[in-house]
Formats: sequence, C-alpha cells, structure tokens
Amino acid sequence: MRILKAVALLLEYPDEALWDSGDELIELAQQDAPELLPFTRALLSGRLLDRQAEWGEIFERGRATSLLLFEHVHAESRDRGQAMVDLMAQYERAGLALDCRELPDYLPLYLEYLSTRSPEEARQGLRDVAPILALLGGRLKQREAPWHILFDTLLRFAGSSLTSDSVTKQIAKEARDDTPKALDAVWEEEQVKFIEDSGASCSSSPLQQHQRRFSQKVVAQYLDLSAGGQK
Repeated sequence: MRILKAVALLLEYPDEALWDSGDELIELAQQDAPELLPFTRALLSGRLLDRQAEWGEIFERGRATSLLLFEHVHAESRDRGQAMVDLMAQYERAGLALDCRELPDYLPLYLEYLSTRSPEEARQGLRDVAPILALLGGRLKQREAPWHILFDTLLRFAGSSLTSDSVTKQIAKEARDDTPKALDAVWEEEQVKFIEDSGASCSSSPLQQHQRRFSQKVVAQYLDLSAGGQK
C-alpha cells in the first residue's frame, strides 16, 4: 500500500525530501486518498522553515500528540521496553534494519513498514493501533492542526469504525499539556544529569533523551470506548 508510505512522509518532520517528492505525493493522493489533496497542496505551498516550525509546535510540545505509539499505551513503564523489542523483531523478520537512533514505535516508521506488507497485513497493522490513531487525530483536530486528516485517512484504510470525532467527549475533559504552564511544570520535574560522552553510545540517545525530557508523573492516555465511540 504505497499510500501508507506517502502518509508517513507527510507526517515526518518536513525536509527537502518532502518537497522533492511533492509531485509523487499529489499523484498518489489523487489516486488513493483524494481527501488528502487539500492538505498536501497546502503543506507544500509554504516555506520549508515555516512548515518545520509549525510541525514542532504541534508534535514536540507535550506528550499528547507524540508520534511514538507506545507513549500512548505504556508511557515509560517496563512493558514499553518489551513492546519495543517485539516490534524490532517484527521489523527484522521483514528485512527492515534500524540503526540505534531510530525508535521502532515512531509512527512514520511503522507506516513505512506496513507499506511493504500485503494489503490485508497492512490493514491489520493499522487496526492494531486504531484507538491510538483516533486519539491522536482527535487531539490534533481539537488544536486545529491540519494533520488530523492523515489519521482519519489511516482509520479509513484500516476499515475501523473509529474517527477523530470518536474521542470528542474524552478530549474535552483532558488538560492540555502544550500550554506554557504545563510545559514549565514538566521541565521543573526533570532530573538534571551530567553524562560523560553522551553522544558516543546508542544507549543514551533518542529513547533515553525522550525519557529524560518528560516527567514519569504524566500518565498515558487511552481511548475510552465505554460510550461506544459516541461523539
């Protein structure tokens, strides 16, 4: 499913590769996901630096919109480590090699992996994370971030009954974690560490940096389906 690789690229931090692939992305959207055309054209019509700043504001302020899938299931519990190992093994069986700087639960990477599988495998992979996709899409929609359309498209390809609107009531009760006050509170909880040669080892790069960035007092948020997915 080539469209999954296209969505992965649209979700990534914008760079020159995105602009270089613009014509192909628009062609794929026209063929497989016409609902993505307005978003794709608007994204590519802006200045790269502006789009990078917008992406950072949406995906790097707080944990609620993190593109790390297990952030929304396991947070920093021990279960996350095992889930990472299991997903890495899944990638390796498919011949996908990761270096030590890549986290296996990063959504664009997961979508790239699914794009190499059969259509049914890809749909099942999307269904496996459908509640997380709905939650992320709903939060992005609440924040008026246009990326929410990508999550509704993924849910449609999954054949899921969930959408970004399925979580409206739940999200309305959540405290925003991207406000200056909320971000200051997180940083005040961070334990300052001085690590010698921190860039020399894979063990102290992305995952540990991410773990140090956020307080463990923040609890993972789950999709509440008790109301039957009602708005």
